[in-house]
Formats: sequence, C-alpha cells, structure tokens
Amino acid sequence: MSRHRIALVMASGVASALLLTACGSSSDGSTNTGAAAPAASAPAGTTAPADGGTSAPSSGAGHMVSTNMLMSKTMAGMGSVVTDAEGFTLYRYGKDQVNMSMCTGNCAQTWMPVMADGTPQGMGVQAKVGVVTRDDGMKQITLAGWPLYRYMGDTKAGEMNGQGKNGTWFAVTPAGKEMAASG
Repeated sequence: MSRHRIALVMASGVASALLLTACGSSSDGSTNTGAAAPAASAPAGTTAPADGGTSAPSSGAGHMVSTNMLMSKTMAGMGSVVTDAEGFTLYRYGKDQVNMSMCTGNCAQTWMPVMADGTPQGMGVQAKVGVVTRDDGMKQITLAGWPLYRYMGDTKAGEMNGQGKNGTWFAVTPAGKEMAASG
C-alpha cells in the first residue's frame, strides 16, 4: 500500500472520529444484541503495511483496524499495557466473553475491533495471542481469549482516553487482564 494511500486512510479515520464527536455520537459501549453482523466489514484485500503496522480499511468499509503485532509498552503512571504495532492502546470490553465479541454495530464504530493481518504475534506479552471469528466472518485478535479493540478517542500513539470508560472498557495488560481503573 503506498504511503499516500495510507495517509488518506488515516486521515479518513481521524475525520470519522471528529464526525462522530460532532454528531453527538454516544460512546456508551452499547451493543447490538441481535444476530445481525457489524455494520460493515473490511473489503477483501485490505491489508496492513508489511512492517507490521496497522491500517484502517478503505473508505466505506466500516471502522476497524488490523495488525499482526501486539506489544507491551510502559505508560507513565499506569504500568504496562498492550498496544498495536503503531503504539495505540488496546482495550478489553467488560461485556465480552472469552472467545466471543459482544461489541457490534454502533459499539464497533467507537471501539474498533482489532483484526488479524496474518498470524498475530506478541512482543513482551505473557498471555496467549490468538484470534476469534466474529459473526461477520472477520478474524479479531484476542489476548488470553479476550477480543481486543482500539478506541476512536485515542488519536495518537500512547493515549489511553478509553481507560475505565463507562466502567466497562479497560486497557489490557500483557497478562491479558483488565488494567485497574485509575483514580
């Protein structure tokens, strides 16, 4: 994927985040409890950069990211958390179950499922890295069996704006646990 296209894809993701905020979109973590699949899925051929980075799908493909690398990073005052290859904090959803994502529809637009780009690897993580097949057939990365997400409110690497959100969203530790709420 060319650098120009990557920049366009990332810019569209930022624009989407701003639109969601401007439109008063709720980030309450609500779920779609019906059998319907998430609003959109990534088109065939959407791939991450060869360096293991993450990328958003092309325009009109919904809100999700993909990566092939999970890394442990130390955040000032918080301890170690898991990030994707670009350094964005990854989260667990308190309503998920082991190997089952409950975040679909509107929820998955604010809390972007982290999709596997090939076989995901872990660097500095103690828990097992795996994948779970979502209702839409996409392969979402798991840590210790828990599906992982990236928060639209984190606009640059190292941010943790989703930590403790609505009492159900928590950064994930290298052991696959929820990071304790800050206080």
